[in-house]
Amino acid sequence: MMWTRVAGGPADKEMDSKLPGVGTTIFTVMSKLAADTGAINLSQGFPDFDCDPALVESVARHMREGRNQYAPMQGVPALRQAIASKYETFHGRRYDPDTEVTVTSGGTEAIFDAVAAVVRTGDEVIVLEPCYDSYVPAIELSGGVPIVLPLTLPDYRVDWGAVARALNPRTRLIILNSPHNPTGAILTREDVDQLATLVAGTETLIVSDEVYEHIIFDGAQHESMARHPELAARSFIIGSFGKTYHITGWKVGYAVAPAQLTTEFRKVHQFVTFSTNTPVQHALADALASQAGLRDLSPFYQAKRDLFLGLMEGSRFTALPCRGSYFQLMDYSAISDEADSEFAIRMTTEHGVASIPTSPFLYKSQAPKVIRFCFAKKDETLERAAERLRRV
Repeated sequence: MMWTRVAGGPADKEMDSKLPGVGTTIFTVMSKLAADTGAINLSQGFPDFDCDPALVESVARHMREGRNQYAPMQGVPALRQAIASKYETFHGRRYDPDTEVTVTSGGTEAIFDAVAAVVRTGDEVIVLEPCYDSYVPAIELSGGVPIVLPLTLPDYRVDWGAVARALNPRTRLIILNSPHNPTGAILTREDVDQLATLVAGTETLIVSDEVYEHIIFDGAQHESMARHPELAARSFIIGSFGKTYHITGWKVGYAVAPAQLTTEFRKVHQFVTFSTNTPVQHALADALASQAGLRDLSPFYQAKRDLFLGLMEGSRFTALPCRGSYFQLMDYSAISDEADSEFAIRMTTEHGVASIPTSPFLYKSQAPKVIRFCFAKKDETLERAAERLRRV
């Protein structure tokens, strides 16, 4: 059947958008600008080095062995079992792989599914800015009301007093992110204790975005919600294999949550993607079952952070604290009074290094003179980028 556009019909009218303030993501914009100009891309958060060749071969082997049809909606059993075992090993909590673990097509899908599963029209959701750009659209598409609270500069700490004042019987959800994108901040045990005190006796749930959980620095402990029974009982915890195994393009994530929450989560998931790439899931199950390399990820990326910071000495940029993730914020106020988006674009076109401004992560706060660099790059990439940045 062919459709004909009729003058005066719906196609000729301006759409009443459900997300009127949303355009192309800044990640897409800056990566395209970097490609168009030949700039070194320290903007979008993906490595420029490859994953373990054994992982690629494992995917190919599972393809050759015929695992090429739909995976179970919940995820391949072996992968769900490996995820459950990882949480028991690292965080001391056992999730039932059949009723409390779900594999998704990336962490972003898992975040959307969790929000859509529990947020109803008029429900309030507390979001701490700067925040990953999918949070607020997921809330709005679900009919929720985002209550945006600023993190406290310069170390981007949570203002728990502000959270306490925002909490009320309409607060359905709090969305947290640690290690944090874009700032590299982490939640401490003190933060978690304050959170537990605030939500005790309420019906408020938590979405805890922990996709960088294995990238945490300086001997710090990742305070997963899974480590705290009173918080685990009300939390969707989001993870991602893309960050852990350097395979962001494979788009495999997961959510762990108590069975009652997982039931609702899966009701959404089955109508968003239904299932995730089958041979990739089997290969990840093989890799995760041994838990090999998970403890090596923090020192690997800490070395890259430290290298980048050392290379930037002598520049006019000022580094902000980075305690996790693979992002480094840099204050450029000694260089320019430009808005961060203008400065990031000029840095790309005139100096050949692409970064990400922080303003797209903000909804209420005024953007500081800060841009984000991704250091998940080869050492030689960081060296070439820093050489250019020191000349700015």
